[in-house]
Amino acid sequence: MSEPAKRTGAGEAGLGGVRDVYFSVDVETDGPIPGVYSLLSFAIVEAGTMAAGRFARPAATPASFYRELRPIAEDFDPEALAVSGLDRGRLAREGAEPAAAMREASAWIAAHAPEGEPVLVAYPLGFDWSWLHWYFVRFTGASPFRHSRAFDVKTAVAVKARRSIADAGQRRLPAELRSARPHTHHALDDARAQGEVFANLMEWEAP
Repeated sequence: MSEPAKRTGAGEAGLGGVRDVYFSVDVETDGPIPGVYSLLSFAIVEAGTMAAGRFARPAATPASFYRELRPIAEDFDPEALAVSGLDRGRLAREGAEPAAAMREASAWIAAHAPEGEPVLVAYPLGFDWSWLHWYFVRFTGASPFRHSRAFDVKTAVAVKARRSIADAGQRRLPAELRSARPHTHHALDDARAQGEVFANLMEWEAP
């Protein structure tokens, strides 16, 4: 019987050549679920990298991608629309075609992660992930974040601060993790602020 092939240990694989490239994302929508409602705007901002077990922040002014989209559905929730302050009528006339915007976003992500695996970062993850994943798959056939390359800041706060998920929301974030940027409900503003929170968290040692 031939000798079994040597298996790479978890430590070797985890500290090898695969590098996580983090992207902070934020979306603004006119309802709770994609398909029935529309993604109106989204932003993607560089948020750092992880290689050989070490996290590195992005540049002082991280690269970013932002688009406003043409609505794809007639239905909308007035309360959800009011949160973003975006004008559906204007977007119907001037918004980017979703297929073109998602292709451009996918290409931008690839260009900014040439030697690593893109990881979507959100706080919390579920809402933003569900919208971007649906739009990427619907309009380009695949997501640059694949099926599960994602990081939930809320869960990480709960683990690091030893809190319940209910106590790990942004309003209860420890002061040393906060961004100085206000929460504006403009996707680009909020993705930048979220990226700063993420970087602070990655470097934070809880007392």
